[in-house]
Amino acid sequence: MKELLFTNWHVMRWIRLAFALFLFAQAYILREWMFIAFGLFFFIQVILNLGCGSNGCTISNNKYNKDE
Repeated sequence: MKELLFTNWHVMRWIRLAFALFLFAQAYILREWMFIAFGLFFFIQVILNLGCGSNGCTISNNKYNKDE
């Protein structure tokens, strides 16, 4: 878990962290507690490094090879 948390920090991970902190601050300032749920969604993505990568949310198609 420690390795997952402290390695592979890329730009999108930093953006998610900033957006999660922004949502937490807005929930506190505006007293709109639903923002905490959205903030937790992005914060969990930051902690576990989940989400779509640089090539989007596509699934690789390795079923067919060009050599066949």
